[in-house]
Amino acid sequence: MQLPQSTSWSVPQRPPNVKILSVNGKLIANRGVTGGEVVRLSQMSPYIPQALIAIEDRRFYNHFGVDPLGLVRAGLRNLFAGRVVEGGSTITQQLAKNLFLKPERTYRRKVQEVILSFWLESKFSKDDILEIYLNRVYFGSGSYGVDAASRRYFAKSSRDVSLAEAALLAGLLKAPTRLSPARDPKKSEKRAQVVLAAMKRAGFITSREAATALSTPTTRASSYWTGAENYVADWIMTDIKALVGDIDEDIIVDTTLDLGLQKTAETIIRETLDKDGKKMGVSQSALVSLDGTGAVRAMVGGRDYATSQFNRAIDAKRQPGSAFKPIVYLTALDLGLTPETVRQDAPVRFGKWQPGNYDNKYRGAVTLKTALSKSINTIAARLAMEAGPKNVVATAHRLGITSPLAANASIALGTSELSLLELTSAYAPFANGGYLASPYVIKRITTIGGDVLYQRRSGDSAIVVSSDTLGQMNEMLNDVVQNGTGRAARISGWQVGGKTGTSQAFKDGWFIGYTANLTTGIWFGNDDGTPTRKVTGGSLPARAWGAFMAKAHEGVPVADLPGNRQLVVTVPQTVTVPTRRPARRLNQLASRSNPVPPENVGSQGRTPAKRSILDLIFGG
Repeated sequence: MQLPQSTSWSVPQRPPNVKILSVNGKLIANRGVTGGEVVRLSQMSPYIPQALIAIEDRRFYNHFGVDPLGLVRAGLRNLFAGRVVEGGSTITQQLAKNLFLKPERTYRRKVQEVILSFWLESKFSKDDILEIYLNRVYFGSGSYGVDAASRRYFAKSSRDVSLAEAALLAGLLKAPTRLSPARDPKKSEKRAQVVLAAMKRAGFITSREAATALSTPTTRASSYWTGAENYVADWIMTDIKALVGDIDEDIIVDTTLDLGLQKTAETIIRETLDKDGKKMGVSQSALVSLDGTGAVRAMVGGRDYATSQFNRAIDAKRQPGSAFKPIVYLTALDLGLTPETVRQDAPVRFGKWQPGNYDNKYRGAVTLKTALSKSINTIAARLAMEAGPKNVVATAHRLGITSPLAANASIALGTSELSLLELTSAYAPFANGGYLASPYVIKRITTIGGDVLYQRRSGDSAIVVSSDTLGQMNEMLNDVVQNGTGRAARISGWQVGGKTGTSQAFKDGWFIGYTANLTTGIWFGNDDGTPTRKVTGGSLPARAWGAFMAKAHEGVPVADLPGNRQLVVTVPQTVTVPTRRPARRLNQLASRSNPVPPENVGSQGRTPAKRSILDLIFGG
């Protein structure tokens, strides 16, 4: 009597899943309440429904929603045991309970469960009921549905689940939280053995198959989702609603992320911290790598996603130190100065503030090129005041930095906080020919059926660095790597530009650098802001940057940095060539009408092709 009219009954819509794919179509993550996509019964491993039927409802295909024989059998076993050892509910009854009813133990709810089971059996086929059940039931550790559980515990699709794994999954349904292999792998394995025995009795498997499955090692699942790609998945989930609104069906998100580069970045960050972190007083790190269009190819938000889901590449705001100086120098060059312009490295005071150099030495008259290469603080501060702090802030905003910046003399030394993603994308114009490179990771969003909900448009990008200034900046930032504070970031065969950064009291170490292929930024420090043991941008950050970029450029055709100045290529030590050679003279950027860098810049496994001069401009 308390149920609504049967004419209004319907199966509640399953919470939508967000399937996130890499640039090559590989699965990055599933997000949403369920954490997995809908899988048709015909698509999942046949062992899964067999294991479920064997342990939960052996007469599933023979009853009408309620199994009288099963109820009698369960009642007798419970009577002889003196306690509840077997339930009498069918799979249809369990589905009715999960879909429509509250988890209360009353006769009223049991009667409602039976009535709803009859309705389900009249509206759906047996296979449909089994499919709905397997796609919605809870398998523990935050996994709703068999595909989510398969990926959670075995890192594979439900299509590829083995016999032993299927038995483990079916066994979890008795007590998903308590039996989860992430919590107690021994208990989950013991329960899986019970399921295998039931499958053998039901005739689904042979004695030999059961014995083989029993010999499979115990599954040990990690306690939480792991892998740095989950930082990217979390970032994507915060942006989806703004792009497509509320989600009411399963969707697919195609991204720019390169899983090969992603794994390389994660490995290098973790190995660097494992080797030198404790010794150098560093506990965390972050990395961002972009191509010339601003597409994110790799992002690591911290040492271990399972331990901390806070994304330090996006959400952490830190003082960049001297890594901000290129923006000051770019402002000065825009006003007519050149790398050969001379300024005095000598004590200077601006109001109550007096900047000092890292080594407490003064060199007298030096060129701007040398001043940036050696990261001389006094000259950077002089240039900031000469160009005007407000103009420096305007340059930063022109390059894409959105964080508030204090327009004062100390801005030259990177005292205003910003994110690693912001600063890295601000360097990208030096690599792509002078074009704004707003960072993005989502390329397209579609429904499962193929309807396009969002498509990123690759329109023209604004020129934010003029061609003349671009060549001058690349000459100076190349010299930082060849002869200055960034020597640890050299990579063989490539022209590299970049800048080190160290904040006050050695709290933060940065290296932001680029080739014509990728722009990458790395940060090392501690979440609580405690000082490191004198980690500078030229130490751990530059070395980790060099290791990552060397791996990322394997097999990628060499391309020179854009500009018409003399740049240096780092060459293998086994090859004897001049240490300096003139870069190719390129056409002026103004000769083109707002071209855009190619979207495949930074992709791996490209086939070498002939390149024109214009290709070199845009990193092709």
